[in-house]
Amino acid sequence: MPIKVQNDLPARQVVIDENIFVMDENRAMSQDIRPLKIAILNLMPLKEDTEVHLLRSLSNTPLQLDITFLTTATYVGSNTAKSHLDQFYLTFDDVKDKKFDGLIITGAPVEQMEFEEVLYWDELKQIMEWSLTNVTSTIHICWGAQAALYYHYGIPKIPLSEKMFGLFRHKVMNRREPLVRGFDDEFYMPHSRHTTVSRDAIAAHPELTIMAESPEAGVFLVMAKGGRQIFVMGHPEYDRITLDKEYKRDLAKGLPIAMPKNYYPDNDPTKKPLLLWRAHANTLYTNWVNYYVYQATPYDVESIGKQEK
Repeated sequence: MPIKVQNDLPARQVVIDENIFVMDENRAMSQDIRPLKIAILNLMPLKEDTEVHLLRSLSNTPLQLDITFLTTATYVGSNTAKSHLDQFYLTFDDVKDKKFDGLIITGAPVEQMEFEEVLYWDELKQIMEWSLTNVTSTIHICWGAQAALYYHYGIPKIPLSEKMFGLFRHKVMNRREPLVRGFDDEFYMPHSRHTTVSRDAIAAHPELTIMAESPEAGVFLVMAKGGRQIFVMGHPEYDRITLDKEYKRDLAKGLPIAMPKNYYPDNDPTKKPLLLWRAHANTLYTNWVNYYVYQATPYDVESIGKQEK
């Protein structure tokens, strides 16, 4: 897929080196088509890593995507250089009067805080409300999914006694929806979180459909409003070594952390982790772009929000 990003974004060269087709701005302007406009609200601390993860995940459709990276104005983390944010990111104020075909809201390492305690919670609420009228479909990841279920549907998150950490087997629950088209009956996905959401609370809500879940990790994939809202409880975008880096980082800090489950061969952290989820992760993002963004969005991007809700 031709992904259009700024020519000098560092993540651009990383995905090019992986043989992913990234279109430069000049070539994109020469094509007589309307690219799908996708905004990514990147709440993760290591923003450059997440840029690579998500660009890689979005790279398996022939559609042209024009990517806009967003960050919060009310909180600026210290793990990404300010110069990088200034050059490659916009804030909500920059885009609040614009329309987007798709929006991705990432996770964030704030799940052990109450939502209202998060410094950018009010700003995030504005963005989630804005998405209802200015975005064709929004996909929420991990803490972003918990935040959206809480804001839109009043479903609270629940603390876990120990971190849900590792690779977990999930089962497809509803094959009628294109969101899981191409999925095997069972599949692995990474999780890395300290909180969860009650399956019963989700199932009791008439607008929410559980698409996939795990007996150990709980609900993984939820859909609402015909795909206008999608909630992903894990991290399908993670690459092979993301959990490994998190595990060894916490060990080095002396934090209580168990070895990620089902991740290292023979449970030996000196061995290269097996990559068991990439195909289903790519399929998930491809299905989202193809069926819930491209097939649902109007040709005129400014008409988004005027279609039936």
